[in-house]
Amino acid sequence: MKSFLPVALAAALLGGAGAQTLVPIQDSRLPFTVSLPKGWLGVDLKDGLSGVTAVSAKTPPASMIRLLFTPKNGKNPELKQEFRNFEAGVAQTGGKLKLYRGRNVSYGGVRGVEREYGLSHPKGHLRLRVWFGNGSKNLYSFQITDTPERYKTSNALFSRVLASVRFR
Repeated sequence: MKSFLPVALAAALLGGAGAQTLVPIQDSRLPFTVSLPKGWLGVDLKDGLSGVTAVSAKTPPASMIRLLFTPKNGKNPELKQEFRNFEAGVAQTGGKLKLYRGRNVSYGGVRGVEREYGLSHPKGHLRLRVWFGNGSKNLYSFQITDTPERYKTSNALFSRVLASVRFR
């Protein structure tokens, strides 16, 4: 997966970090359209993942939304295994996850599994909501990460973002 965010998208998202207005984003390189919070900034985490990453502010702690995808190339990924891989990756960085809830849920017509976690790591605590979806051509990984204090508000905003997703 390669993370990218065109200059036009970054410009469209500039504004007040607390803004709740969603701005439609259409990029032909993405296998979906989505609306993201106005005022959020597009970032490239240089991790080689494909999709969109946006943060609420230039400096931490900032809320972060990631909408990632990877081509399935004829494979049929198992979502429970994707979560095991995700959880193992967090553990390798020294983080400890606590699962709060999990459920089967579809966004934009793509079925998937969603989990909410608490994350403890050497620099503090975070809350995460992660969805893996198994589309016809791509595996999707969408998530919100925020501080426990802001999570309720950012999670509600993330629900609105997910409701705007339309797969191509």
